[in-house]
Amino acid sequence: MTTFRISPAVADAFPDTLIAVVTAAGLRGHEPWPATTAALKDLEEELAAGTWQPADESDPRIEAWHTAYRSFGTNPRRIRPSVDALGRRLAKKGALPRINPAVDSYNGVSVRHRLPAGAFDLDHVTGDVEIRPADGTETFTPLGEPDTVESPKAGEIVYTDSTGVLTRHWNHRDAHRTRVTEDSTRVAFVLETLHAPRDGHLLETAAGELRGLLAEHSAHSTVHYLSPARPRVAL
Repeated sequence: MTTFRISPAVADAFPDTLIAVVTAAGLRGHEPWPATTAALKDLEEELAAGTWQPADESDPRIEAWHTAYRSFGTNPRRIRPSVDALGRRLAKKGALPRINPAVDSYNGVSVRHRLPAGAFDLDHVTGDVEIRPADGTETFTPLGEPDTVESPKAGEIVYTDSTGVLTRHWNHRDAHRTRVTEDSTRVAFVLETLHAPRDGHLLETAAGELRGLLAEHSAHSTVHYLSPARPRVAL
């Protein structure tokens, strides 16, 4: 069993945080996921037709993450929140990257609903997962760069387990160790907002949509919610 928790420091600094943790067990990543394929195609066709656009810096959800990044010393125009970077890539190229069905599913939900998303292969997580300020001693190996080791600076908000950092700059980039592949069978997906009073319903809708995409290709899926009022959940 893995526990996800929000540290008191993060709860105090970001009191309206709400995080959906969508879990899937018995995930089957090697089979076709037609609903995910169709969802991404629909999104790209809407973009091409001009009936939908990904969020940019004027969107209040993106603006909130930029403000949060600056508060812990990260320049959000150089190191962008994941949904911001993904939306900019989609707007430029007209298509989302195709990684694997599980990753494609949360990428599509993320840009559709303008919420940051990420995922961790729970079979490669050690101990519990905490969202907290880095103390400057942790290490991080970026996704796709297995020979690179970084050291987050003190105060930067990170996801960590007992081995190291799982995501830098709160939601900028995930770690290589816990990346989700076609072979991943136990995965925790996260969707995040800093403004639960405004965006809580949107987050619930997005989490339900993601769970629907996962349910057809997993043995069991659940949705849990983390907030300062409920700072820990056991998966």
